[in-house]
Amino acid sequence: MARSVTILGAGLVGSLLAILLKKRGFDVSIYERRPDMRVATIGAGRSINLAMSVRGWKALELAGLRAEMEQIAIPMYGRYLHQADGSAAFQQYGKNNEAIYSVSRGELNRKLMTLAEQEGVNIYFEHRCHRVDVAENILHLEAPGGAQKTVQADLLFGADGAFSALRSSYAQRDRVNAAHFYLEHGYKELCIPPDAAGNMQLEKNALHIWPRRNFMMIALPNTDGTFTCTLFFPFEGSPSFERLTTEQEVVAFFNEHFPDAVSLMPTLLEDFFGNPTSSLITTHIAPWHYEDKSALIGDAAHAIVPFYGQGMNAGFEDCTVLAGLIDQHGDDWATILGEYDRRRKPNGDAVAALALANFVEMRDKVADPQFLERKKIEKELGRMYPEQFISVYEMVSFSHIPYNTAMSCIRAQDELLGKIMSEGDFTENVKQGAFNTQLDNWMNQYHGEVQQLDFGK
Repeated sequence: MARSVTILGAGLVGSLLAILLKKRGFDVSIYERRPDMRVATIGAGRSINLAMSVRGWKALELAGLRAEMEQIAIPMYGRYLHQADGSAAFQQYGKNNEAIYSVSRGELNRKLMTLAEQEGVNIYFEHRCHRVDVAENILHLEAPGGAQKTVQADLLFGADGAFSALRSSYAQRDRVNAAHFYLEHGYKELCIPPDAAGNMQLEKNALHIWPRRNFMMIALPNTDGTFTCTLFFPFEGSPSFERLTTEQEVVAFFNEHFPDAVSLMPTLLEDFFGNPTSSLITTHIAPWHYEDKSALIGDAAHAIVPFYGQGMNAGFEDCTVLAGLIDQHGDDWATILGEYDRRRKPNGDAVAALALANFVEMRDKVADPQFLERKKIEKELGRMYPEQFISVYEMVSFSHIPYNTAMSCIRAQDELLGKIMSEGDFTENVKQGAFNTQLDNWMNQYHGEVQQLDFGK
């Protein structure tokens, strides 16, 4: 008989996991601290738009939601860079017109919860878990009205985010390594509405970035014609959130640094002073599971900063891997959870590191002509040597190659691109036979270095 499953958190990962487990015959219940967002006048939690890529789509396909979500997803084929000097440039993401997709977090979460209930999952809203007796698998909850209750779980998954009660309870145990750290930057949501005719005011099929070295703003398209903008900005120092305290200071700052955007933002002051300033956290913990009784998944296991657009995709991939292990190992939960931990923990660490590195790339390097040239060369190498070269970005966003493998390729790609760019103009060089012979040698050397890595399925 299949075990009953208790999940903490009805967010994206918790709801998706519930669907996949219910489809495999498990009795599933979810305890969620928030009210039901489908009926309450609340938001969907953090509101940074989601960038759905192939790892996320695969999980939605398993859940039976892919076709429905594709109807409300907007493809973004590249970065549209708004430089400080007023110039603009489009930087394509993939070499074969691949895209990442702007998806509403709230809309996706609502659909996942509804589908979970349709599958027979019980969701108990306004139940906040304060702690878990890990050894006994007992949840200590505060129910609506403040009543205290306990729930005995058979099999427990913590999908309750970066401040997970199960993660916190794990961290109190012996021989558990847990750490978290915050960026010195926070974020604030702003908005660019459609124009008077209802048209989008920026290029629809792109992720817009205003890179400004130590800070940046991004904008992602929505199906209602708006763009959700996010300012990533230091909490302290100059400039910083602490220094922008008056309307005049905010207007002067945006006119100086984002002049092409500020004219498109009629509610800038209302948004800036009305929307919260939120923090950005990265968490690490080991192990991710306890015996055959419980495990962490999604942000509860590996909260990351949003700069690679992989937080949800990584959490959904956790679900995909776990579902595959259940299909492989049946009811051997000691093996399932142990193997899940072994496979996913290195990838959780890798995607966290990739996300932090991509923050520097997005706010700083994309303003560098040398970096833009490197990206062009990467695309050309992918076309010239399709069996030997795929950029790290494409590995992460357009494949199922493990994050850890992509991370392992960075050094070799840096070395390869360094050699190529030291020879001067690539476009002119590839017209020369001698250079192409040298390039073949470099590519063979690179391929020999990386082909021993595990590129997954």
